Amino acid sequence: MSGHSKWNNIKFKKGKADALRGKITTKIGREITIAVRMGGPDPTGNMRLKLALSKAKANNIPKDNIKRAIAKGEGSADASNYEEISYEGYGPAGVAIMVSCLTDNRNRTAADIRHVFSKGGNMGETGCVGWMFKRKGLFGVAKESAPSEDDLMMLVLDAGADDMQTTEEGYDIVTSPEAYDAVEKALADNNIEVAMSELSLVPDTTIALEGEDAAKVQRMIDEFNDLDDVQDVYSNADLPEEEETEE
Repeated sequence: MSGHSKWNNIKFKKGKADALRGKITTKIGREITIAVRMGGPDPTGNMRLKLALSKAKANNIPKDNIKRAIAKGEGSADASNYEEISYEGYGPAGVAIMVSCLTDNRNRTAADIRHVFSKGGNMGETGCVGWMFKRKGLFGVAKESAPSEDDLMMLVLDAGADDMQTTEEGYDIVTSPEAYDAVEKALADNNIEVAMSELSLVPDTTIALEGEDAAKVQRMIDEFNDLDDVQDVYSNADLPEEEETEE
């Protein structure tokens, strides 16, 4: 989905995805491995694996890489060494930032995260900005994949979705985590292809940034994503579209 999507505009910009392709493949592969290790190889009963596979599809991860990651999760004890941990704090212009990590070394990861925060912000205590975000289910549907806007809205709202927004390229559907499966099933039952689906952290409000402030925030987000242990970065920055492709 396009950066016009509200949540894609407040998450990591994917304009530089090609340059980060190998790193993204590694991170998603690790996510799949750990999901299998924790909940088994069947995505039907493993929400974490289902979401990881959806992310792999959205990022065009080769099927062979996915199969290897699943096999590793079924047979390797290495995955059990990883733990989930989140860091939070403030970036340039007072922007709230949440950084989700998978790590086998807390001390290393904390030092790396703190170093990036120090370049124009500061890492805070747990909960310092987390209260500004809510976990939501998100779906992106391209216009050519959907029936009429009214029909799609009626379908997803009947299935339990909270909201649907229209963008230039399609429709952004927001659900509670509890309604995620029902909305996903409703879309699948009606043969509506989903371009993107995930459980994400969405801020209650956003801060619109421009110029140097926007560039500084984007650089910090990019630096976080360049760290091997970082899986996702969320912020309440509303960055202008052109910032996505700036080098």
